[in-house]
Amino acid sequence: MTSDLTSLITEQRNPNSMNLDQLSVEECLKVMNAEDQKVAEAVKEALPAITEATTRISQKLKEGGRLFYIGAGTSGRLGYLDASECPPTFMTPPEMVQAIMAGGMEAFGKAKENAEDSESQGAADLKHESLTAKDTVIGIAASGRTPYVAGALKYAGSIGAYTVALSSNRKAEISQFAETAIEVVTGPEVLTGSTRMKAATGHKMVLNMISTAAMVQLGKVQENLMIDVHASNYKLMERAKRIIMDLTGTTYEHAAETLEAAHLKVKHSIVMIEAGVSFEKADHYITLASGYAREAVRLAKQDKAG
Repeated sequence: MTSDLTSLITEQRNPNSMNLDQLSVEECLKVMNAEDQKVAEAVKEALPAITEATTRISQKLKEGGRLFYIGAGTSGRLGYLDASECPPTFMTPPEMVQAIMAGGMEAFGKAKENAEDSESQGAADLKHESLTAKDTVIGIAASGRTPYVAGALKYAGSIGAYTVALSSNRKAEISQFAETAIEVVTGPEVLTGSTRMKAATGHKMVLNMISTAAMVQLGKVQENLMIDVHASNYKLMERAKRIIMDLTGTTYEHAAETLEAAHLKVKHSIVMIEAGVSFEKADHYITLASGYAREAVRLAKQDKAG
């Protein structure tokens, strides 16, 4: 990868913060806030590529593939944040959405900045996960030239996995190693080169968008409610009951009773109430409907009527 970083917009100085060290706290924060407002517009410009990636990823997941985020430093941590939220939010198995970080989990809490410099290690870390052509790899690098990420994308592409490059520079080097390039150009940082700021904010938005929209396509959302939420604590149990109530019009007591009978599965509870079927039958129709609750209810009612 190139050693010349001077041409990267993420390494350039921001003319709006040249006097950062002379500003009051309030003035400093106002500059940051003004720059942060540019992030959503940068994401908007990248929507066509984000749409392409999400569409492909959704199909891959439906076919039993896995989604891997891979990056170094802040980029790797962002992958872990999004991947770790999928099981509680959508009740996905832990292996469906995973994150790999240069330097391993130890680097999540304690920076290992030199871990990003090895292409071969990026490839090796993916090989360790027994990557296949069914899987997707999203390589994340604000600079767009991190060797670790480049190595991972090259390897993933070589075995036929779907590859996405997420960067913050136009014509990023890693873009050439991916089938889809998402370049969220947020511009020079308030603190020169500190891509944990605008670039990272943009990338977190994109990862949240991809995973959430993909889960919608997998039937894990009805209306704007998470019908596969993992009711694993008091807050989530109460949320689960409210979801059941909102979608079926039932009482709190009936929602709670059905949720228990459904082994804390919200989607099954909805089908049980809406179609008037047992947990076992709800499970059967959800499987027939490929996970879509509305279709499961339709099929169950159709069978009862026929």
